[in-house]
Amino acid sequence: MKLKLLYTCMAITGLAGTAFAQETVDQAATQKIREEGLNHSKVMETAFYLTDVSGPRLANSPGLKKAQAWAVNQLKSWGLSNSKLEPWGKFGKGWEVQKNYAAVTLPYYHAIIAIPKAWTPGTNGAIKSEVVLVKADSVAELDKYKGKLAGKIVIFDTQNTLKRITKPDLERYTDEQLAEMAAAKPAAAGQRRAFDPNSPQFAAMRKARAMRTAISQFLVDEKVGLIISQGRGTDGTTFTTNGASYADTAKAVAPELETSGEDYLRILRLVKAGQKVEMEADIKTQFITDDLQGYNVVAEIPGTDKKLKEQVIMIGGHLDSWHGATGATDNAAGSAVMMEAMRILKAIGFKPKRTIRIALWSSEEQGLFGSRGYVAAHFGDPKTMELKPEQKTLDAYYNLDNGTGKIRGIYLQGDTAAGPIFQAWLAPFKDLGATTVTASNTGGTDHQSFDAVGLPGFQFIQDAMDYGTRTHHSNQDTYDRLSEDDLKQAATIVASFVYNTSERKDMIPRKALPTPPPAATGTR
Repeated sequence: MKLKLLYTCMAITGLAGTAFAQETVDQAATQKIREEGLNHSKVMETAFYLTDVSGPRLANSPGLKKAQAWAVNQLKSWGLSNSKLEPWGKFGKGWEVQKNYAAVTLPYYHAIIAIPKAWTPGTNGAIKSEVVLVKADSVAELDKYKGKLAGKIVIFDTQNTLKRITKPDLERYTDEQLAEMAAAKPAAAGQRRAFDPNSPQFAAMRKARAMRTAISQFLVDEKVGLIISQGRGTDGTTFTTNGASYADTAKAVAPELETSGEDYLRILRLVKAGQKVEMEADIKTQFITDDLQGYNVVAEIPGTDKKLKEQVIMIGGHLDSWHGATGATDNAAGSAVMMEAMRILKAIGFKPKRTIRIALWSSEEQGLFGSRGYVAAHFGDPKTMELKPEQKTLDAYYNLDNGTGKIRGIYLQGDTAAGPIFQAWLAPFKDLGATTVTASNTGGTDHQSFDAVGLPGFQFIQDAMDYGTRTHHSNQDTYDRLSEDDLKQAATIVASFVYNTSERKDMIPRKALPTPPPAATGTR
């Protein structure tokens, strides 16, 4: 007979209307999960294949497709069922960098840190040019550059300066910070802010957008050789972005490199001082248009209980990344942890009552597209709150997408009735630093897609480490930034949460269904 450990949990402020809640935790199963997850982990091996082997995983890129194919086969090899790629809808063009070289050659040679902006073209071979400063506050002022920019490398003036990092690169939550999070009240429902399309603020935004569009088209028409722009970041860290749309109908743009702040500002200072600066560059990028659909990786461990097997527990993280590095902390870390949680459960011979399903999302970076598409296909439409039958069978969704840091607790997204349950489940992991349950919401990742249709969707609290200072969307986001012990801890806790959710008598409590948003006109 399995030993049971009964945890009686005091509900922290704002988490429940009752003073106490009871939840049983299978101590023997928890120990098995800890042993497998902490002492026989494969999480770093998985992360290696998702990063070093697969490479950058921009949405619909060859690197993402390679990682997806590997994940499908790996999950299948661990004994998961229905391991497959599931389409979620049209995304658009894939894109990858095939060559990237740029350097200052005058007044002296210096290879710069620079990354092509996503979905921009290459230089169509090697180019060499004097760097030309373009300054224009209106479309009319662009006229002075007509006929002068063909094949040139251009730079724009800026008032930006480097903001040096004055705090530690790596940060973990303090006890005081966690206590403050635990005491937080549920956030009030957000009010949509009305706006006046004729207001000065909106007019300024419209003017700035029009100016950017006009400059972009002007540079294309003038056949500029290359644009260099200043990337966010300092001390050699450069955070990457896109320079054009991924849509198959998007207009052409000029080649553009996002450079480190140090390199950009040095070049700009020289040019503005009247010093001649020359550069050479050879950029090759490729657009992939043979398949415009987006796909998620999906696999599962089928439930075994006759009454409960139709109910589903989901875990996930997004597999896509940006292209400046190999997307280790964002979000191969979360994907590897979720894959490892499934491996742990298979390795200990777990036969769940409810079905357990993993999903590795794509195109999260462009707007949670993979998870939103999946939710729309399976559970319902958040715009109308027209729900599908499967919405009633989804027990809970657990997400991981905040870097390599270990789990310190969980955000309830306002689902306060789940608070005492999760406190009990975290209790066996106090020695690993996971204790905090907060009623607070957190955003910016795929659990929101589930929450939007009234499903219990949760994101774990993680130590920040150097996510914000060094790795998030940057050229530093590589395998070497991963913390092995933290990822082992996270996978162990996720596996335990999944185990407990599956074996629980009742489903995870739900919040009230959201109301459909008001019409878009006049709100945002």
